[in-house]
Amino acid sequence: MTEDDILLGIGLTVALAVGSQILASRLRIPDLIVLLPAGFTAGALTDVVRPDELVGPAFSPLVSLSVALILYDAGLGLELRHLRGATRSVVVRLIVLGVLFTWGTVMGLGPGLFGVPLAAACMIGAILVVSGPTVVGPLLAHVRPSDGVRRVLVWEGSLIDPLGGILGAVVFHSVVSGGFQTGHGLHVGSFFAGIAVGLAGGAVGVGLLWLTLRLLRLGETLGTLAQLAVVVAVAAGCDMVFDDTGLIAAVVTGLTVANLPGFDMPARRPFFETLVRLIIALLFVSISATVTPKSVVPVLLPAVALVAVLVLVVRPLVAVLSTVRSDLVAGERAFVGWVAPRGIVAASTATTFSASLITRGLPGADKILPVTFLVIVGTVVVYGMTARPVATRLGVARSARARPLLMGGAPWAVDLARALRAAGLDVLMWAGLAQERNRIHEAGIELAAGELMAMRTDPRARLAGVTAAFLLTDDDDFNALASVVLQDGVEGPVYRVGPPPDSQGVVAPYTGGDTLFGPHLVRPALVALHQQGARFHVQPASAPRPPGHHTLFVVRRDGRLEPVTEARPVTATEGDTLVLLGPAPETGAGPATPTED
Repeated sequence: MTEDDILLGIGLTVALAVGSQILASRLRIPDLIVLLPAGFTAGALTDVVRPDELVGPAFSPLVSLSVALILYDAGLGLELRHLRGATRSVVVRLIVLGVLFTWGTVMGLGPGLFGVPLAAACMIGAILVVSGPTVVGPLLAHVRPSDGVRRVLVWEGSLIDPLGGILGAVVFHSVVSGGFQTGHGLHVGSFFAGIAVGLAGGAVGVGLLWLTLRLLRLGETLGTLAQLAVVVAVAAGCDMVFDDTGLIAAVVTGLTVANLPGFDMPARRPFFETLVRLIIALLFVSISATVTPKSVVPVLLPAVALVAVLVLVVRPLVAVLSTVRSDLVAGERAFVGWVAPRGIVAASTATTFSASLITRGLPGADKILPVTFLVIVGTVVVYGMTARPVATRLGVARSARARPLLMGGAPWAVDLARALRAAGLDVLMWAGLAQERNRIHEAGIELAAGELMAMRTDPRARLAGVTAAFLLTDDDDFNALASVVLQDGVEGPVYRVGPPPDSQGVVAPYTGGDTLFGPHLVRPALVALHQQGARFHVQPASAPRPPGHHTLFVVRRDGRLEPVTEARPVTATEGDTLVLLGPAPETGAGPATPTED
């Protein structure tokens, strides 16, 4: 390749990776449904999107280290307090039975379906046992299932990836050493030796991060750089000792850092999170580009048959056996049996091991990568397109209606919460003062537990199910600061009530972001109007708006909540509901806010 070809190839790869994610977000579908075809098409139609030629022999090591960073980030999201009792039993059984059933099924069907020897079928089976956070996480974010199901699937995906990587490495070395030809089979001792190497690497990683994050107390920027350096260095060292043990080290390091008291982790990791998302996209595009149409055609129909068996038989059977006598209800157990997509670890191990086995002349090795690619595509498409309707049918998906979080316990804010609840929304409130929390409790509004800012300074925390946050406290500076801190803590936007125009606060006058209700309904004005008797009123959009009333919110017919903001007015349509603020009704006219059943 010429220098211009290399520049063009790198530019196209990055553009495809980012463009595919943007397109998927606009279409409201999982990223992989766009990333995989984009990479495959680019590899088939161009001569420059060829990662094995762009970076040469460094491609496989770079993939391995990139996956280590992804798994470290996944480890940071795992909370040991959620892996207890029945949840732990379910996760362990899902991993053990999933590995055995999947591996055994592929070994049994592989020679007949693909015409490969047992050694190649064993290699394919070991590769396909993994799932992973790169596909499970986005899928769960798309579906929004119940907490019990989400915890089980996240833990399973995060733990099966490194274990599956080690298993793949052990099978690879067994095949290379001729174990399947001589009858010695799998080197079981090597599997446990690999785990030991990974655990030792994880301990080293934790020690280094304790030094950099706890003792040296590096800030957000240097702390992020220290994490990147430690994960890459430790994973590289482990992989030098035994293939793919860096994956164990990475997830153990992340898991320990996230759960060991005393670590001074940055409150937010925007650079790290952005980097991980870019890495995931680049890996899927790059690996997909290495699969040629010529290699896919001969194994297409057999791979479809294998996907059908894995999706319709193996996974449901594993889920039934793993969730028996657990605290999951029937719908949750069924949904666990419908989520097992293959992801980046399967793709990366197939890329690495198939190339080496082809070089060594193993019969059928040239089918390992295309079969893996087709299984990844098949499972991602099936689960990605059906998971949401299946979850809804089984009753485990969260309601599509908005779930706003109102922060502040002033009388006007509590009355606003009652009005939103009267409009059919599931309202959650938070307040810091005991008097305000008592007021919320007396109003019958669900109260968020814990300290709000403490939740958000924990990088693992996320306000699950909250679709928008509204900062309505009496402290304008707090509202301004919290509007920044909470940006990544909710699934939707964050709004704050406007400070007075002549505010002399430290932060509030200078912080951007969407402010509610326009320049004439800032916080002091809302407080004054409420004290003067103004009340919130809920009515259909088709009804004429009473004189002297301001439109604050529009509740769409599908349950979405759209506030009126300083930057964006909202237009109501037929079937919508309005939340208004206006003078109190005349005596005998009834309450302004409808009562609830």
